[in-house]
Amino acid sequence: MAYFPFFMDLSGKRGLVAGGGPVALRKIQKLLPYGPSLTVAAGRISPEIAAIPGLELLRENFSPALLEGRFFVIAATDSRTLNREIAALCAARGILVNAVDDRAACTFLFPALAKRGDLSVGISTGGASPSGAAWVRDQIEGILPERFGELLAFLDERRQAVKDALPDEGARSACLKELFAACLQAGRPLEEAEFLEILHRFSGRGCL
Repeated sequence: MAYFPFFMDLSGKRGLVAGGGPVALRKIQKLLPYGPSLTVAAGRISPEIAAIPGLELLRENFSPALLEGRFFVIAATDSRTLNREIAALCAARGILVNAVDDRAACTFLFPALAKRGDLSVGISTGGASPSGAAWVRDQIEGILPERFGELLAFLDERRQAVKDALPDEGARSACLKELFAACLQAGRPLEEAEFLEILHRFSGRGCL
């Protein structure tokens, strides 16, 4: 059965990464843009991980006590047996866990991610083909405008002004749709005069 793509707020959530090698590094790099509070525990931690600011580094091997208070765990040690043990402990405690390269032991999977600002597109094949997921991600990234994140930030900033000016839900929805289309066509956030011109058109007022 396919995996349902939940999107959740990880900002400030306490996560544990058990392992300090290249696989752990890749997981950390995927997670960091979403703002979790990450602890890395391993007897040996790579220089690349150690150089990342904001991580709590514990130069010790995994122990069950490290699971206390964790929202999620990444089991990325170099031992498949230990990763499975960590996953079983997490499952018993109701902690979300990803055991690398062991789909059966996971309660969540890492998607292939296409990201532009607040836009996150996650692609998963349910573990059947990471290469297939990466191919789909590359196709999506190829059609996204380079400044798409800036467009989203602009639309988010102007959303309240549109709500205030257009109490009618239908007019408001149509205006937001046109603003998005105008940004997309311009390939950039609109200038203030361009924004107001569209808003005036839908508000039916001479000035706002």
